[in-house]
Amino acid sequence: MLLLALDTATPAVTVALHDGSRVLAAAGEVDARRHGELLLPTVDRVLAEAGHKLAEVSDVVVGVGPGPYTGLRVGLVTATTFGAALGVPVHGLCSLDGIAHASGLTEPFVVATDARRKEVYWARYADAGTRLTEPAVDRPADLAEQVAGVPAVGAGALLYDTVFTGVLRDGPAHQSAAALAELAARKLAAGEELLPPRPLYLRRPDAQVPANYKVVTPQ
Repeated sequence: MLLLALDTATPAVTVALHDGSRVLAAAGEVDARRHGELLLPTVDRVLAEAGHKLAEVSDVVVGVGPGPYTGLRVGLVTATTFGAALGVPVHGLCSLDGIAHASGLTEPFVVATDARRKEVYWARYADAGTRLTEPAVDRPADLAEQVAGVPAVGAGALLYDTVFTGVLRDGPAHQSAAALAELAARKLAAGEELLPPRPLYLRRPDAQVPANYKVVTPQ
């Protein structure tokens, strides 16, 4: 196996290459406005560091979110394009699961990422490998009673630390493709079926077609 993992569901543009036993190379950059510009150069850099070519990849795994529409679709389109071009399977994983895996926690906790619009994407976990709830998007104030004092990781928890009062400041803030690759390799080795590479938006995109716009093309 030579698994290429990538994720653009958070402000981090992150890529890793895994051989089924270990991460061979990983790289990433946090920049919420440059997912499209950074992803392919990061893939090239990771492959070069690992000493492999894209044609050698046997599997692609991509974080399916939840995440903001614009950034998330960059990773998904790139992953599905690689899969089609190489003729290899493309697997999806919940991006929150990757952050949870990177935390290494063995106790119940919460992962929360910034969903913008003064909201967070979040889910509860029994430990780093066991999600208890489906991913959701909510206003932090609406979660106060549920998450107060509960250990929490992720940029959303850091941003709203008056609500996520148990936030672990040394925990992972953004996605790590290395963690995503490790999690995917483990699940695939165990024969688990991963998600299809379809986005978990959880809400409508920010961009909307204007209502009652004037048609200027010929009828």
